[in-house]
Parts: sequence; structure tokens; C-alpha cells
Amino acid sequence: MEGDKLRLKPEHGFVAGLIVDALEDEVRATPRFTFSVGAESGAGKSETASELARVLGERGIRAGILQQDDYFIFPSRTCHEMRMNNLEQVGMYEARLDFMDCNLRSFKQGATELFKPLSIYQENRLTTEVMDVSDCDVLIAEGTYTVALEFVDCRIFLDRDYRDSQADREARARDILDETMDRILAREHRIVTVLKALAHVVVARDWSGIERQQPTGERGYW
Repeated sequence: MEGDKLRLKPEHGFVAGLIVDALEDEVRATPRFTFSVGAESGAGKSETASELARVLGERGIRAGILQQDDYFIFPSRTCHEMRMNNLEQVGMYEARLDFMDCNLRSFKQGATELFKPLSIYQENRLTTEVMDVSDCDVLIAEGTYTVALEFVDCRIFLDRDYRDSQADREARARDILDETMDRILAREHRIVTVLKALAHVVVARDWSGIERQQPTGERGYW
């Protein structure tokens, strides 16, 4: 999404390094490997995905990133206003996860270009773009609900809830943090918590390490 700013911290790079250390052999053995990085709002998804791409690049593995923010049905600020006015707007149906999965599948099948949506935050506008993935070995999908995507070789879940990430959301200053926002984040928390069971890698709440697990949940766009 154009207009979004990353707040990179050492812990993002630390965790990215652990993930690559654990999965590098699998990545190299799998043509066009795909990751997803999912978590609640403000948990550090974009930063973790960015650092994951950087660490992979340092090891000669080229990575591109898809952002779920580009796949919301409405522009980002409009989506936020709709959430504020109606709590029922909060859910996996807010985003075109099917479109994101389509792009991931095309990448895995060898596509050199992806036709995808693009959100321009400052203009509150959705448009489209063609993403060149011809030189990518890996594609990383990051966003709140991306652990539910199908065409992903490794799903990463950041085990941090909206209370853990409050300071980061305040620093980002993109949303007004009030009682309504608390209700939105609490509803999102109930939805996203279910997705943890779908993950292959869980990042500790305090960024101290990672745990690999066998996914046990049922995937779907609830």
C-alpha cells in the first residue's frame, strides 16, 4: 500500500533471521516458495515481512511482498470509517483474500507478472498495478488474515494481541484510539486468534523466539 510507513525494530530482524535459519533448506528446495505473515492490527506484520525479505535477499534468495491492505474491497480510510460506524464490517470478508490467493497461485505456477490491486492511502483510492515477479524466488503475503490463505508453503503467525501492540499503534498514529476502536480490535482479536491453528511457525509474543507446529485448523474465509 502506498503511503504506509514501516517502523523497523531489531526484534523484527531477529525473528526474520530465526525463520530463515529454520526454513532456508525448504525454501531452496521448493521452486517459488510462498510465506504468509498474519497477526492482529499493529503486531508488526509489515515489518516482519520486510525483514524476512531482506534476510532472504542477503542469502541470495530474492523475495517480493504482497500486502493485504491492497486487497481490501474498499479504500483503507473508507474501510476504517465503515468499521467505526458498524462493528459487523470487521471480518475476513473485508478483503479479497480469494484474489490474493489467485496471485499466489499464479506466482507458484510460474507467472512473471501479477495483475493486482493497489491502495493509495493518502488519496483513499484503489487502483491496479502490474507487479513484476520475474526475478522473485519467494513471495511473502502479509496482512491480518493471510494465515488463512491456501497457496502458502509456510504460514507465520505473530502471537501478539492488540493489548501487546498498543504502543506500536499509538506510535503509528494512523487510527484514533478510543472506545469504538477498542471494540473493533477486540472483535478482530476473536477472529484472528482462531487462525493461529493454521500456522506452521508461531512467533513468541515477546519476540524471543519461534515455534514450529503442525497446522490443525480448518482453512476458510470465515
